[in-house]
Amino acid sequence: MEGKRLPDSKYYSAALYMRLSRDDDGDSESSSITNQRKMLRAYAQENRYLVYDEYIDDGVSGTTFERPGFKRMIRDIENKKVNMVITKDLSRLGRDYILAGQYTEIYFPAKKVRYIAINDGYDSESPYTDIAPFKNIINEMYARDISKKIRSSFLTHMKEGAYIGAYAPYGYQRDPEDKHHLIIDDVSGEIVREIFQKAGNGELPVQIARDLNSRKVLTPSQYRCLQNPDLNIENFSKRQEWTSSTIIKMLRNVVYVGDMAQGKTTKVSFKSDMTIANPKEDWYIVRNTHEPLVSRDLFELAARRSKLRTCCQKGKFHNIFTGMAKCADCGRNMSAVGTRKKGATANLACGGYKLYGSKECSNHFIDYDTLCSIVLTSIRELVRVSQQDEKEILEKVQNRIKKQVSFTDKEKETASLKKRSRELDILIERLYEDYVAEIINADRLKKMLRKYESDSEEISERLEALNNQDKSKEQENPTNKLKKMLNDIVEPTELTEDLLYRLVDHIEITQGKYEKKDNTKIKKQEVKIYFRFNHAPLSRTYTL
Repeated sequence: MEGKRLPDSKYYSAALYMRLSRDDDGDSESSSITNQRKMLRAYAQENRYLVYDEYIDDGVSGTTFERPGFKRMIRDIENKKVNMVITKDLSRLGRDYILAGQYTEIYFPAKKVRYIAINDGYDSESPYTDIAPFKNIINEMYARDISKKIRSSFLTHMKEGAYIGAYAPYGYQRDPEDKHHLIIDDVSGEIVREIFQKAGNGELPVQIARDLNSRKVLTPSQYRCLQNPDLNIENFSKRQEWTSSTIIKMLRNVVYVGDMAQGKTTKVSFKSDMTIANPKEDWYIVRNTHEPLVSRDLFELAARRSKLRTCCQKGKFHNIFTGMAKCADCGRNMSAVGTRKKGATANLACGGYKLYGSKECSNHFIDYDTLCSIVLTSIRELVRVSQQDEKEILEKVQNRIKKQVSFTDKEKETASLKKRSRELDILIERLYEDYVAEIINADRLKKMLRKYESDSEEISERLEALNNQDKSKEQENPTNKLKKMLNDIVEPTELTEDLLYRLVDHIEITQGKYEKKDNTKIKKQEVKIYFRFNHAPLSRTYTL
């Protein structure tokens, strides 16, 4: 806002700079910014200084000089549009005494810029400016003290399991009655459950990400910006799409089982935005602080199965023991290699041997089909149940099902879809009213109608699909279904990846040894199977 040169005054083109590091109760600006503006304008008017422009940083800390308003003022100084800077006091310029001193003692004089801090009585043209460096130090000490108090408060909250993040994790929202408590967000929470269920069923993170992108499901950053319109998506995400790394990060976040893990990073200094990662043992983890989105069993299963991050090609051999079978000597993963045995699928070998040869480890060769047979037989032995046990299990499951009175996920989805359908009907009715009242034109009416009617059709199709699912369920005999599920577990006919990951933690393969017997060589090799429900490994020695 350029003005005319004031008469009878040395020519100055003044910049009025205002800053506040926290928000007050004002609408567009804090009340303190308003007070600063009144003071600076009155001072410029009283001393007949021409005001070139006003520069405001509302809600920005004085410990950093990376402020939009301040940087714009510096650009105008560089372009010789401003030769005077006026602030309320020295602390408004900044609370980092080193950088603040560089501006007042070096930069402003070099650019022939006069600097005035009204309340501190500082004027760079006055010979009595020696107090400025000391005031800058005091301002930084104040900022340092505030930083310590804030950190102490955050530390107390973290130890109590209270959430201190700026925004709730994807799948949750802040409790309106307690901002430090998380409650489930119905929309994004369903997406989180779907991600974990798919990962638990063996889908790879990259496959899950592709499916979400194909359905145009909003990413966590996009959904956050949708819930907070004042946020700019460019500040959170460049790609604006689901990625495998995003999925993996979610699958490893214990917040989804109801636990709170905080203190993962530490700021280097209160004057810097740089952070360093803390080791996991230094995190503050509090269990059961809020309602979980997934069970702990599903969380563990999904996390373990997500370790495989690449898709297997169609028609190619798929090793179900990837990340599961380990070399008993060096601990590396067993890797698939070729085999000369006719009709055999593949061999597994120590990953260290495969990469570096015998100088790293021995081969630990084992036939892939033989390992499948050993593991399947061991599972059958451990999970076999008697008829009496089967009867007791079925009775317990049926009793638990009868006691469940809460809505299922499908019932919740149905209620949500019906509610949205009613809302769309009201919106369409209001559109016609606005058109008749000439609030919107015909083109706008058609465009919005197409969108609402398209949404309404999708809801109707989904409701019909859910209704058909319910009908098919009614025709099923729940007892027979339970028996089939139990039978699949206790008498598996083949070793599937799902069965393996649900029951087995890992498998250790020892180096095979050949023994001579009756002029023939016999190979003996030990396989140790560590089950998830049994701490003691089950050892099997086979011979070929």
